[in-house]
Amino acid sequence: MIDDLITKGVDEPYRMFTSRAEYRILLRQNSADLRLTPKGYEIGLADEKRMKRVERKADIISELVKFFKKESISPDEINSLLDEKNTSRLSQKIKVETVLSRPQIQLNDLIANVDRIADFVNSFDKSIIAECIEESEILVKYGRYIEKEIDMAGRLNKLEGLKLDPDIDYFKIAALSYEAREKLSKIRPATLGQALRISGVSPADASVLVVYMGR
Repeated sequence: MIDDLITKGVDEPYRMFTSRAEYRILLRQNSADLRLTPKGYEIGLADEKRMKRVERKADIISELVKFFKKESISPDEINSLLDEKNTSRLSQKIKVETVLSRPQIQLNDLIANVDRIADFVNSFDKSIIAECIEESEILVKYGRYIEKEIDMAGRLNKLEGLKLDPDIDYFKIAALSYEAREKLSKIRPATLGQALRISGVSPADASVLVVYMGR
């Protein structure tokens, strides 16, 4: 929001949309307590009881994900469910993680149909297990996208403060997209971080600017 107001300016009432967030996959509503409670605890906004609950939840999620990555599932255990969900049968054992990655399969399906998965999941704190099931399933299904976004955020943060020459003639940088040249010329961002937050400036355009600035 701050970047929008600074780099773009507004000429109408400002509305906040999730689509304006740089890292939407990392800013999921369901993981807000895991991300923000430790910060709230540090500054005194969250009490110790709440912090311990979040720590317990994080531990359970970690155990669930490890289990799904380690444990294999056999055709005999799962093929009837796969038939029911109209997805291809197994011909040999594969990791639970691989089955759960299929869009047709939900974790609650596996819990309802595979006893050893149900036994493992049900061994945890019943007061928070539903939340842990949701988050662990997201981490399995979208893990690669989440990792990619974490990597992208890390790279951007390293170059966030890279100063851009205020006198750059963006129209002379042929490798930039035409839209990026127009937007950058109009807005004149002071840093690479500000430039990347401009609608129409892509990561590829940012890479061009990094090379142009000799970094």
